[in-house]
Amino acid sequence: MSMNHAQLRAFHAVASQGSYTKAAESLHVTQPTLSDHVKSLEERYGIKLFKRHGRGVVLTGLGRALLEITRRQSYLEAEAEQLLSRAQGLISGQLSVIADSPFLVVPLLGEFYRRYPGIEMAVKFGNSEKVLQDLYELRADIGVMPEYIDDHRLHALPYRKDSFVMLVPKGHEWARRSTIYFSELEGQRMILREQGSSTRAIFEQAMRRHEIRPGEVLEIGSREGVREAVAAGLGIGVIAASEIGNDNRLHPLGIRDAVLNVTEYFVCLKEAYPMPAVRAFFELLEAQDGGQV
Repeated sequence: MSMNHAQLRAFHAVASQGSYTKAAESLHVTQPTLSDHVKSLEERYGIKLFKRHGRGVVLTGLGRALLEITRRQSYLEAEAEQLLSRAQGLISGQLSVIADSPFLVVPLLGEFYRRYPGIEMAVKFGNSEKVLQDLYELRADIGVMPEYIDDHRLHALPYRKDSFVMLVPKGHEWARRSTIYFSELEGQRMILREQGSSTRAIFEQAMRRHEIRPGEVLEIGSREGVREAVAAGLGIGVIAASEIGNDNRLHPLGIRDAVLNVTEYFVCLKEAYPMPAVRAFFELLEAQDGGQV
């Protein structure tokens, strides 16, 4: 018996969105219609693909295996559509990007738009944990994150190396200095990103290696929030050097006796890479000087 494409498409939408309501909206169908498709698929094979979880659903083991297949099918369909559009002399389609910060990705998106104005782009921001989650759950085509993930499902391109600096307010006793020793952070009140942030993970690993214990830690959920908290005198912040900006309320400090570097990676699922829009974006990266880390 042949597979029912509408049922598989319904399953894929619910699996990707984690909810029947959101999936129905994405496919522009009613929720009862969507539920019927999924129910028919489960009854046809005598299986369960989802379990209820709060207001949403989670995949069973069989559901996760099926999602790997429908994910490949979804990308193949998108690749075919973009290939046929390209054959007409058009470069169209959609590209969704999630990044850990706007500083690196936004200028690149501007250049990409100038080259391919027919491609609709969407960009959102989150920590490294959120970047990976959105890639795996097909909520984004390309992710930007400051660490390498050894995962056979991912295609990764190292793009640019950056270093961390400490931020203090202009009135701080260290504001006349350009560097500090790492040991001087012992017992200091620190302002760090939330758990799941690579910036925080890398910094805390370095602290452990040097056996340095900070004082109280104030957790802030964004880089912008870290800068504002430092400006308010709430502690010493940690941020990538490229993200300092031109805020005259803040003073950056290098670390004299420790190397705190981070390499920004652009990543996508391997099955997404052949899509013309995704491949064109990676080709743009490789043509940039920053693509040669």
